[in-house]
Amino acid sequence: MPELDPVVRLLRLELPHPDLGDNRGHDARLVSRLEAALGTPPSVPLRVLRELGLGLAAWDYGLDAVLVHGPCGWEVTRVSRPGDLGKALALGVDLGSTSVVFYLIDPLTGEVLCTESRPNPQISHGEDILDRLVFAGKGSGLRVLQEEIIGLFNEVIPGLARVAGAGPHDVYFLAVAGNTSMGHFFLGLDPSHLYKEPYIPTSNRMGFVRARSLGLDVARGAWVYCFPNVGSYFGGDLVAGILASGMHLRSEISMLVDVGTNAEVVMGNSEWLVACAGAAGPALEGGILACGMRAGEGAVDRVTIDPASLKVSYRTIGDRPPVGICGSGIIDLLAAMFLAGLVDQTGKLVPQRDPERFRRIRGEWAYVLAGEGESGHGRPVYVTQSDIKNLIRSKGAMYTILNVVIQSVGVDFEDIERFYVAGAFGTYIDPRQAITIGMLPDIPLERFEGLGNAAGKGAVEVIRRKDALREVEGICEKITYLEMNVRGDFMNQLTGALFLPHTDISRFPSVAARLETIPRHP
Repeated sequence: MPELDPVVRLLRLELPHPDLGDNRGHDARLVSRLEAALGTPPSVPLRVLRELGLGLAAWDYGLDAVLVHGPCGWEVTRVSRPGDLGKALALGVDLGSTSVVFYLIDPLTGEVLCTESRPNPQISHGEDILDRLVFAGKGSGLRVLQEEIIGLFNEVIPGLARVAGAGPHDVYFLAVAGNTSMGHFFLGLDPSHLYKEPYIPTSNRMGFVRARSLGLDVARGAWVYCFPNVGSYFGGDLVAGILASGMHLRSEISMLVDVGTNAEVVMGNSEWLVACAGAAGPALEGGILACGMRAGEGAVDRVTIDPASLKVSYRTIGDRPPVGICGSGIIDLLAAMFLAGLVDQTGKLVPQRDPERFRRIRGEWAYVLAGEGESGHGRPVYVTQSDIKNLIRSKGAMYTILNVVIQSVGVDFEDIERFYVAGAFGTYIDPRQAITIGMLPDIPLERFEGLGNAAGKGAVEVIRRKDALREVEGICEKITYLEMNVRGDFMNQLTGALFLPHTDISRFPSVAARLETIPRHP
């Protein structure tokens, strides 16, 4: 863990008593002592001056003080008699469109005290962010969306604080990382131009906002820091992910991929960063498939098929009977089917290869992974020809986005020293299987690294290190954003990627080598 330099401090101070030789005001006495401790003088708001005037003499010139680092440096947020102040806590938040993940931090130690993940209540207005953007433009829609997310914060924070033996008014700082749309909903900013050309946000640099001005029931004077966006489709969650990876500090070239509803990609090093985003995610998340689902209990997340015997093995989350297939499971399944000859290079199913598992469902061929007798709901779990088509389109878009990015700066995939995969997708995905279907580049497996919840880790980092706030600004200044919508070469390259793994097999030498070792069957 980097050296701790948190954005919240709790200090116990003994101030010099006044006398005829030292008749400074209470504030000067306090600021002088804090400047010695912090290296810079803090500001003291009027409400704190009132508390100081009423209490300092009664406390015999000893006090506890909470200081929070905000947009203008250190600020004294609260003072009290020594021992009366309680805790000083902070909260890192991954403000996702599907789930919101809260991290309660003790900034004095840097420890994550507890975490909690909750479904985003805005889902009732549409799982797709576009549906919510449209809803926001109707009547009081934006106000409703903001109230729902602020309400979730106010519902969760008291329970988190209790774990630390504290209350919501002991939370002095919140770092929030979300995509551009979620940031607008959270702050109540008009998002109506995010999905219309030329895709302009109301603000990319929201910065610091007083928590209580948003209706958050936390400490008086608490700050909310909102990670900045780079564009309508490259939000603060990705900026937080870059911070968490540390790729912006190293000389070697790294690439970071976060796959959600969209695929967001950034590549670069300490000198430069290039970023883009494009539609690639729903099928790869397990969405829009006949038996697709998000990662949860009963979701198939690992699949193997013996190429010779065609025996199927799978694993489910929670070791429950299967009820669907999540993103990592569907990538494994497609890769295994391809290597076993159950689907050809064009993505066409080969029913004659395994008549026992292939059947027609709703008028099209489907491969049955788990039959009615072994599933958790009494229905088969399967993948259809249409599913395969959607999967190949998604994986092809993903690979093409990556290829366009590297070509834009004149490097090759071999030049990438570290390849980070963020989010739940990065936690569960098997890079070897993603390479097999032509979704990720064919580079050595040891270069891949799952980051887990990179947005949440970035939010925690700015709480632990106030200098990380300056790093975030530096990241944004370095980034060159490529707009996929205006690149003619994207569609041209996509055509070649709509095969398994690609029309140009030389791009995937490890896959070609595996195919040569597997007996091919008619």
